Amino acid sequence: MAEPWATLGIDLHLEPAGPGLRRGLTDALREAVRTGRLTPGTRLPSSRTLAADLGIARNTVAEAYADLVAEGWLTARQGSGTRVATGVPAVPSARRGRTGAAPPRPEGHRPALDLRPGTPDLASFPRAEWLRAARRALSAAPNDALGYGDPRGRAELRSALAGYLARVRGVRTDPGHVLVCGGFAHGLRILGAVLRERGVRTVAVESYGLDVHWRLLEQEGLRTRPLPFDELGTDTRALSDEGAVLLTPSHQFPMGVPLRPDRRAAVLDWARRTGGLVLEDDYDGEFRYDRQPVGALQGLAPDHVVHLGTASKSLAPGLRLAWAALPPSLAEEAAAAKGRIDTCGVLDQLTLAEFLVSGAYDRHVRAARLRYRRRRDALVDALAVRAPAVRATGIAAGLHAVLRLPPGTETTAVQAAAWQHLAVFGLSRFRHPQATTTPVDALVVGYATPPDHAWAPTLEALCRALP
Repeated sequence: MAEPWATLGIDLHLEPAGPGLRRGLTDALREAVRTGRLTPGTRLPSSRTLAADLGIARNTVAEAYADLVAEGWLTARQGSGTRVATGVPAVPSARRGRTGAAPPRPEGHRPALDLRPGTPDLASFPRAEWLRAARRALSAAPNDALGYGDPRGRAELRSALAGYLARVRGVRTDPGHVLVCGGFAHGLRILGAVLRERGVRTVAVESYGLDVHWRLLEQEGLRTRPLPFDELGTDTRALSDEGAVLLTPSHQFPMGVPLRPDRRAAVLDWARRTGGLVLEDDYDGEFRYDRQPVGALQGLAPDHVVHLGTASKSLAPGLRLAWAALPPSLAEEAAAAKGRIDTCGVLDQLTLAEFLVSGAYDRHVRAARLRYRRRRDALVDALAVRAPAVRATGIAAGLHAVLRLPPGTETTAVQAAAWQHLAVFGLSRFRHPQATTTPVDALVVGYATPPDHAWAPTLEALCRALP
């Protein structure tokens, strides 16, 4: 007969720390696994038990467990509880280095089925076309292209981007005002440094978004203040004395709605009146299905808007290529903040330039748009049959959908998905800790993430997890 402690889970000493209980608990649990305090196979206390031990809400523990299951640190199976995943190597604290920084998560440790948003179908990356473009670009590149280079990025790519953005997104810029970055986060960090140097102390953000972006701004010494969010989307009329605002106006992440015309006008009026800067995150501008693309906000006020784009959703995040179309008054400051030399790989820049100019990029995006639209349609059809109480929203564009759930069922649905070996995020994960909007129970489903061969079983697992 099993001892009582084996049934209930171990006693666990944790000290959650950080700006929020959930994040602090998640970080503390992850650190306990990383350092070997919790070894593979260890059964954790139930969410009810750990919540009582720590004096916090049970939902906070359940959500932290679900986050770590989605990341691959823990496993959860109905009837056997939550355990430390096998295959996660213990790293004794003596081997962590002088800085005390924990090592990165092991490569390849991913859930069997993945619906987390933010990643395209990596199996569909156009390898053959990319290789051909790379050969052409390298053959044509002058010798000095392999030097340290302009901190703004290769002229070939900046010129190609200026033409593409004007044609496809309505952006008004020239190559001299385009800055090539090592991913969106790199660009945001550069802009955060520029804003701080300009004396900005507060940046308005959306009530729902990515915490990694908020943290990047905070690491640059800036406070983030969430704007109200209602059934019509982000309310930019609430802007006041902030020095800048970070928005996803074409397709709000993760809620999926475009910024209404009157609220687009309001944010531009605010920028012109106060001198504030609008940071436009156009993370998936190419993917539109049931409506015409929403033009870039930058095209209406190029002197007040920074247009930020990335190849992470259209091609692959591993390329680490993004760009910023800057107001003329900001171009030199941003280049200086980036550094005196180009920090992005020259060969990938030249290849992307060739990919754009040759039309291969447009062909790839069109094919991807058709594939993702079919997946979205399959998701909507499956919900209608298997989970008619669940409503999919924000699906006219993009690579993810928001599945509205009955009140009080989000945590249960994330846990049920984990039992199906399916990684999926609840909407609460993307809510700013200072947001005052009424919480909504929902799942954020990245239907572009699975490879084609895994789409059918992933969709089946999702339907089994839904209430």
